[in-house]
Amino acid sequence: MSQSSKMEEDPIENDQEMKEEEIDEAMEQDIVEEEEEPEMEEEEVPQTEEDLDSFRRFERLLKKTENFSKALSTGDTQPAPHSPTKGQARGRPRTQRLISEGDHRHRMAEKDEDEELIAQAKKAEDLVIFQENPWYITGGEMRDYQVRGLNWMIQLQHNGINGILADEMGLGKTLQTISVLGYMKHYKGQNGPFLVIVPKSTLRNWENEFARWCPTVKTVCLIGDADQRQEIINNRIMTNDFEALITSYEMVMKVTNILKKFTWKYLVIDEAHRIKNEKSKLSEMVRFLKSKHRLLLTGTPLQNNLHELWALLNFLLPDIFTSAEDFDSWFQDTSVLDNKELIQRLHKVLQPFLLRRIKADVEKSLLPKKELKIYVGLSKLQREWYTKILLKDIDALNNVSGKVEKTRLLNILMHLRKCCNHPYLFDGAEPGPPYTTDKHLIENCGKMILLDKLLKKLKTQGSRVLLFSQMSRMLDIFEDYLWWRGHRYCRLDGQTPHEERQRMIDEYNAPGSEIFLFMLTTRAGGLGINLATADVVIIYDSDWNPQVDLQAMDRAHRIGQKKQVRVFRLLTENTVEERVMEKAEIKLRLDSIVIQQGRLAEAQKTLGKEDMMSMIRHGAQTIFASKESTITDEDIDDILVKAEEKTKELDEKLKKFGESELRGGFKFDTLDEKPRNEGEEFSLYKFEGEDYREKQKEKDPLGFWIEPPKRERKQVYNVNIDEQLKGAEGSKSQKAPKPPKVPSVFDFQFFPKRVYELVDQEIYAYRKQVGYKVPKPTDPNLSAKEAERIQREEQRKIDTVDPLTEDDYKEREELMNNEGFAEWNKRDFIHFVKANEKYGRHDIESIAAECEKSKEEVEMYSQVFWERIEELNDHEKILAQIEKGESRIRRKHDIKKALNLKIAKYKAPYYQLRLNYGSNKVKTFTEEEDRFLIVKLHELGFESENVYEELRKAILTAPQFRFDWFIKSRSALELQRRCNVLISMIEKEYMDQIEKEKSNKKDRRSRPSKGANISEQPSTSKAASAKKSTPAKSTPKNSSKRKSEATPVTTKSKKGK
Repeated sequence: MSQSSKMEEDPIENDQEMKEEEIDEAMEQDIVEEEEEPEMEEEEVPQTEEDLDSFRRFERLLKKTENFSKALSTGDTQPAPHSPTKGQARGRPRTQRLISEGDHRHRMAEKDEDEELIAQAKKAEDLVIFQENPWYITGGEMRDYQVRGLNWMIQLQHNGINGILADEMGLGKTLQTISVLGYMKHYKGQNGPFLVIVPKSTLRNWENEFARWCPTVKTVCLIGDADQRQEIINNRIMTNDFEALITSYEMVMKVTNILKKFTWKYLVIDEAHRIKNEKSKLSEMVRFLKSKHRLLLTGTPLQNNLHELWALLNFLLPDIFTSAEDFDSWFQDTSVLDNKELIQRLHKVLQPFLLRRIKADVEKSLLPKKELKIYVGLSKLQREWYTKILLKDIDALNNVSGKVEKTRLLNILMHLRKCCNHPYLFDGAEPGPPYTTDKHLIENCGKMILLDKLLKKLKTQGSRVLLFSQMSRMLDIFEDYLWWRGHRYCRLDGQTPHEERQRMIDEYNAPGSEIFLFMLTTRAGGLGINLATADVVIIYDSDWNPQVDLQAMDRAHRIGQKKQVRVFRLLTENTVEERVMEKAEIKLRLDSIVIQQGRLAEAQKTLGKEDMMSMIRHGAQTIFASKESTITDEDIDDILVKAEEKTKELDEKLKKFGESELRGGFKFDTLDEKPRNEGEEFSLYKFEGEDYREKQKEKDPLGFWIEPPKRERKQVYNVNIDEQLKGAEGSKSQKAPKPPKVPSVFDFQFFPKRVYELVDQEIYAYRKQVGYKVPKPTDPNLSAKEAERIQREEQRKIDTVDPLTEDDYKEREELMNNEGFAEWNKRDFIHFVKANEKYGRHDIESIAAECEKSKEEVEMYSQVFWERIEELNDHEKILAQIEKGESRIRRKHDIKKALNLKIAKYKAPYYQLRLNYGSNKVKTFTEEEDRFLIVKLHELGFESENVYEELRKAILTAPQFRFDWFIKSRSALELQRRCNVLISMIEKEYMDQIEKEKSNKKDRRSRPSKGANISEQPSTSKAASAKKSTPAKSTPKNSSKRKSEATPVTTKSKKGK
């Protein structure tokens, strides 16, 4: 296939016309159904008009997607032959008949046969359904549920619909994707181009999987530095020497311009939750890529909230899932969440677009993973550092000031978690220099003591281990420890080169590999990597998001695992880690209740200040109570038995709680020990019949209070960093004193100058009275000599000043009462300046409305403001700000005029309007799309509020863009950027036209008239020479005349200014 033919978008095929007819029928049915009022029970009827409107829009969404899903299932199906050339139907084509299969009495009439033949010609081919492993999959046998997943994707492709394959991690989403691309090649006759976007760490794995399962699909991997990338682009991509292009997220953002040149037959995004934020750069870039079909792969379709799921659905089906605000509001409302019938209907609607299976349901040969939570104590060094961190911010924890910043609490949380991991993560904690790799690495950390015991046991059992931590610096400590103990290991984090990653994964998975442990950072090693040769996963520190830890576990718990996977989660007792774990358990429990039952979860609240405060306070008194280590010297077998009992106990407690209790009742507190009686109010503060919240109030009316440990004479840790910094920099200069009752006057109040002089005189007199000495200025930009001069001048003003007399006070009071604008404060002045910038200096009415003052007040103030603006301290900055705003107003006026003139030239601008692109021609937007944007923007009014959001909605309802996924998936911001480019083009065209008209007028003036006598030319020349020799005194006269004619304009300008 030639390059040009491959890059051009394919013409609409006959089967596409059939789809349009089917969808038209579905939409007509939708319109009919929309006219009917949705049936609601009396108790479900929304109370307000706004709620009723939201409910109706929700009903319309359900009906639209239901009708759309009906259109998906109208195609005939046939079993797939072993190869595309075998088993093809012979003889006359068959169609669906109203008669039974065994009825041979009715013969087909000629008219019926003609209709059937025409319909068969229109329809490209039947929908292929595989009943066994496809013949082109050569690396092994696909499992039954994987074949069903392939059939589901074929059905989507057949009907021109995009979807999400959301199988649980480890169920073979990679193989299912490769199989559908093989189907596209061998059954649809489409040799690409296919684009597969994957995490950087899985690039080579995808390439290997293609070679293993479907080697007939020619792949190319786009990775490497600039020179390597360019070589691949020149030699493979631009020459069409590939069928499937595999690349990473980062590479897509670097080579978007190259990828935009192709119309991709299939666009696949692995770990698609990377585009869960529709405003991220990656999400914007992939929306620029043209594609016939889109498929998203993710093991966690819902990581945090429903909005993320909407972002994925909007990328796939922008015409159905249009408004994020509506979608979010429907599921934040608890009344909608409690309506199970409504949620189940939506789940039915999502079924055609989203396929989700979990291991427990489909993969019977894979044993369930077994997780143990192992609790350990703190070492003596850890307790010291934990105490220091708490003491440093004890005022914040006790809420002495009444206001604590969220970022401060997050910082405390981060340091406490570092302390739980290992105290050596803090600078200065490790003994040295010289630094030694010795037993102290283990003894100074509770988790490391446990890890050392655990790894010895696992190695003797013949297990192989994956060790995960969130912190790459923790991996540095692991490396020192593993080297000291003599364990063979591999390491993978965010800084590991791509080639090195794949080499280490291959070495670890190789048959007979002697590498005992593979350590990874949770985020870098949790995406798409297959390490199924390991059977033990150790989560050294838990992530805030439990889905991230699940992804890490599933590196081992996946297809191909022959043993039962054991997961050990290490937790430090009576610390913040317990609260982090409880939050994650609650979220996972809610997911199991809500999502796996075919329902959708509401938006999860972000971690609030109260939650963080509770986490930090947890165990603080226990930490302060003792300085000794709390690590027990138990045998590892006894530790594991206790961990199993405690994990089981926690799971049973969580199962007792219902959904409402988990959402609203759980406040990061220890779970109740005993079940509640019927009718008893749920409270986590009740224990053994007593309400400890009330007891705390009686004991301490101030609320929660952390009692710091007893002070000692020896200071180990200076908790006030600010004081240390002050001490290092020297004492801060003394602030110049002011009289207690001096009036506040500001330059923008425009009092007479005498008022400001009297105020300054009073201040200087007071400083003289108290004996204030002016310090030397500390400005580093001043030389020593200049600083001394300024100091002397200020001191001289103080030494020579006279105190105010009674007449001076009286004069100042009269001037302040009768002149100036004492009632104007700083807020009024700021509003005035901004209003001038927004509306221009002459629009007094709009300025007055903005300042919330009368027109007369603003008019009077404006007159003085423009007369005395140079008296303001920042007058240059203020003037520039206002003039910039006025320039914008003038430009808007010019743009409006240019748009009016441009569109007025055409009777049917939607079809006739021509744009002069020049060098701005791009292949991203078509000329038809640009015409629509400009004309619709003009209709809506480009100055209107939210005009680009309205423009986006207009695109979604425009019939000509029904199947234009590119334009329908543009955000309001992207449309605004494109419209700005188009407006600039029209504006330039308008300015060029004006210049051309001016030039033509000038030419006409300089051209001699038709009746001019040639014989008169010498006299004209003579007159001209006489004019040149005219005495100089005549020039001022003419000049004066011209100036007097221009004077009114100049005067007006100054007055306005």
